[in-house]
Amino acid sequence: MTRHNRKLAYGVTMFENDDVDFYYEQNNPDNANQYLSSNGYVDYEIINKTIKVKDSKDIEFTYKKSVHGPILNGIADQIQGDRPIAMSWIYTQMDNKVIDALFGLSHANNLNEFKTALPNIHAPGLNIMYGDAEGNVAWFATAQLYNIPDSINTKLIYEVGEGLPLQKELLSFSENPQAINPSNHYVYSANNQPDSIAGMLYPGYYLPENRAKRIVNLLAPKNDWDKESASEMITDVTSSVEPTIIADLAKFIDINLLTETGLKVIDSLKMWNGNYNLQSVEATVYNRWIYYYLKNTFKDELGEELFTQFLSTHFMKRLIAPLSRNESSVWWDDVSTTDVKENMQDIVNKSFTEAIKSLENDFGKNRESWEWKNVHTIEHSHPIGQIAALRSFFNVGPYPIEGSREVINNLGFSYDETGLYKTSSGPSTRRIVDFSDIENSISILPTGQSGNPFSSHYKDQAEMFVNGEFRKMMMNKDEVMESSESVLLFKPFEN
Repeated sequence: MTRHNRKLAYGVTMFENDDVDFYYEQNNPDNANQYLSSNGYVDYEIINKTIKVKDSKDIEFTYKKSVHGPILNGIADQIQGDRPIAMSWIYTQMDNKVIDALFGLSHANNLNEFKTALPNIHAPGLNIMYGDAEGNVAWFATAQLYNIPDSINTKLIYEVGEGLPLQKELLSFSENPQAINPSNHYVYSANNQPDSIAGMLYPGYYLPENRAKRIVNLLAPKNDWDKESASEMITDVTSSVEPTIIADLAKFIDINLLTETGLKVIDSLKMWNGNYNLQSVEATVYNRWIYYYLKNTFKDELGEELFTQFLSTHFMKRLIAPLSRNESSVWWDDVSTTDVKENMQDIVNKSFTEAIKSLENDFGKNRESWEWKNVHTIEHSHPIGQIAALRSFFNVGPYPIEGSREVINNLGFSYDETGLYKTSSGPSTRRIVDFSDIENSISILPTGQSGNPFSSHYKDQAEMFVNGEFRKMMMNKDEVMESSESVLLFKPFEN
């Protein structure tokens, strides 16, 4: 989400902090409606809910609630087994003043008024980026943070009687990660692990450092940014980390096992600068290789279902780089082969060979057909577009598109057996606010201004978005009126 006026601008991304805790409960063996508490067995609270459905019967459901929160068994499909698991989320345990915060942000006239509204955002955690016409820049991690001892692993389900206490030690907003007019004269956020200002790091589900590192690499040496150079930066498609990952993995490649094609590909990969343009063959090979690398490393232990879940996590993205440097990892051995113990070199070579073979099977031996444009696409789906005959009318795309996940122009996708990377997430808008020339600030949307498929503005920005182009954001009333194609006037109802 972004907003700006003539005085200030702000943008919002997810902080990714961990503010949800899970607890096992122990049922009374003689009464499934009771659980063990510090005062012995007590009754679950029984919650009855009714969901109204238009032109259909109401949907009724019931769940149990312990002192920790709702019991997820039977509600969340991800919960398996009979052990009751309760979810505690700070969002449900405090007064919700998020709307008050948004009102305050939207009506602020300066940095001080803006900052005053931020403590009202308790959850979910948000990164708020700020800039104004006075030259101030700031970043605030907004969330109600609480003390988590180093001995507590928030990624685990706490056993009965263990874990964080019900009454958490809340931290003041002043201890949240934040920066106001820092000495380097810029602030940024890429959903990465934030620096701490209070001598602590906060557990979370942060994304890898790839985008953050690239942003710093581009910002740090340059102090004469203008609208054009900023446009190039936010559409940048180069990874600062993946060439290093390739260098780490390539050390284990046995060239005696490679075909002529494999030899050419590994040489090409070693020269790759991490650019995800449409013509990049290396981008396609890298991602195909990493998929098999992950599959051959983890699937034997996790099994099909858990491995598929693992591929959808931020944790998977964060471990690729460190794993490529960890020759002693216990995960290298394939537990399904009892007569041999695999090492890192075995897995790296097997994965590379399988990647090359699969690309040849999918696209042929001509490596030009392996270009990124042939595997990475974007399509903006409409619910009605799920009907095959209506797809081309309601959906926007598909288009081949530059970029990838974990680059500044972040166009994410999931790994699977297909080896095709259909964009599932990306920028909801790109916007550059130039306070030196506010009426000529620029932006772009992924599709268009209108949600009506019959409107000429339903998808008139889609190809511009794909091509990294922008359009002017008009703020001058006279200019808006003079250039408008039509006017929609809202008038109050009169009796």
